[in-house]
Amino acid sequence: MTTRLGLALPQMKQYDLGRDVPDVARAAEAVGYDSLWVFERALFPDPPAQGLYGVEGLAWPDAYRGVAEPLVTLTLAAAATRRAELGTSVLVAPLHTPFQLAKALASLDAASGGRVVAGLGTGWSLDEYAAASARPFEERGEALDEVIEVCRAVWGPDPVVLDGTLTKIASAVVGPKPARPIPILLAANTGKARRRLVDHADGWMPVGMGVEQLTVQWRQLQDLAAERGRTRPLRTVLRTNLRYSPKPYAGDDRGPFQGAVEQIVEDLVAHAEVGLDEIFLDLQSEVRDAEELKDVAAEVYEAARAAGV
Repeated sequence: MTTRLGLALPQMKQYDLGRDVPDVARAAEAVGYDSLWVFERALFPDPPAQGLYGVEGLAWPDAYRGVAEPLVTLTLAAAATRRAELGTSVLVAPLHTPFQLAKALASLDAASGGRVVAGLGTGWSLDEYAAASARPFEERGEALDEVIEVCRAVWGPDPVVLDGTLTKIASAVVGPKPARPIPILLAANTGKARRRLVDHADGWMPVGMGVEQLTVQWRQLQDLAAERGRTRPLRTVLRTNLRYSPKPYAGDDRGPFQGAVEQIVEDLVAHAEVGLDEIFLDLQSEVRDAEELKDVAAEVYEAARAAGV
């Protein structure tokens, strides 16, 4: 079975949003990519309250000084394409009011003909929570739970009735409805988060940190699903943050998805053998502009398919 391949859209500050997003989206779909992806970075704290990913001393990359809003970016891509799925990896769900997020995702899915994939997470930035969240950082898990509950209700049949912590709907007609049930995928890597995924989500969005670690995590998740009596299959989409270079990386310490196209494809082959449904590539921080992004993306896609991915 061929692994689906996706590409991250250009959202960072070096790109022209209105020009480059539709251009890259059209080019990726024409090459053969199955999906287009966005991520969320609400702001760039200067100075930050914490390091990147909450790791003390780890600097935020300069490219985060101006990351385009994810659903606006996907809307631009939706208007420029006809086939490719439109995914978020990930939306920091608690930074959004649950009802408004559910309505926006439903509208985008209806407009695009049923192509939205909602990848959600809780985030980690204290600065982003202070600026945007309706609930405190300490309640991020509960906030994500409510977003999922509200989405399921709003996307379902009318009348919508819901009594949540933030969202109170006595009885209402809420439209437009999605063109089809929008899959909800979670980036879960802790015990509680994995239980939430197995019980309430449609799939899993890991990050490519190496085949061995991925294999262990996937096996653990499958075991947990069996323990909790889940019978529906889990859709799996692997995010890979590429560290592309025109020349092969020569050191013994090469990390996953680091180096030239042939090295990246070697890692794609290895990760595809784990048996996940889809892998998507984020190249945008490693290239000069949209033209190079399109060129490298096309080269990687063709080489990966030639290698059997």
